[in-house]
Amino acid sequence: MVRIRLRRMGLKKQPTYRIVIADQRSSRNGGFIENIGNYNPRTEPPTNVVNEERALYWLSVGAQPSEAIINILNRTGTMARFERLKKGESMEALVAEANAAKAAGLTTPVSVKTSRPAPAAGQSWKKAKEAAS
Repeated sequence: MVRIRLRRMGLKKQPTYRIVIADQRSSRNGGFIENIGNYNPRTEPPTNVVNEERALYWLSVGAQPSEAIINILNRTGTMARFERLKKGESMEALVAEANAAKAAGLTTPVSVKTSRPAPAAGQSWKKAKEAAS
């Protein structure tokens, strides 16, 4: 079965994730079919970037999203668009709507820098946050 799931990237204690299409049997960071976005929990607010067209395509052909991906797709509005796709709306119209929402700035702005400090060796993220304040 094909799954939509997160693939961990980044350094120790500084995770970023790619949203990938992968076979269920492959390991977390193993082979994948396609990269459709990314998720960075270290920014304020967390950054969610999803290629709507490819996400809707893979959902329409039966790819199963993981629980974390369902939460991300709900935040970006992709799951609501998928429900409308299942009811009969055209994919082109839904993708155009998603692109218009991104252009109008209705989605969360994407930050290229992380706003949370990286923890030092042996330090928890809470202590790193207190030291930065």
